[in-house]
Amino acid sequence: MKPVLARHVRLSYSQARKRPVLLLPETVVVLNRTGAAILELCDGQHSMEGIVAELGERYRTVSGEEVRRFLDGLAARRCVELEARNG
Repeated sequence: MKPVLARHVRLSYSQARKRPVLLLPETVVVLNRTGAAILELCDGQHSMEGIVAELGERYRTVSGEEVRRFLDGLAARRCVELEARNG
């Protein structure tokens, strides 16, 4: 499984909020640093395990379960696609 942002979603930085944001049609989701780090790796190239490993290198402890729960929540909102991808 290689998570990827949905086509109608963009990860950006809000100068006004001084925070990373997820831009959806008619909605802005303000992210914390960890959420933004996870979504930066949702490029269709990193597997779920690869995302957890990459974050583990950046931060001391990373819970694979928390990453999965975060992405599952965004998938339920149709912001992230979690389908298995070949390659």
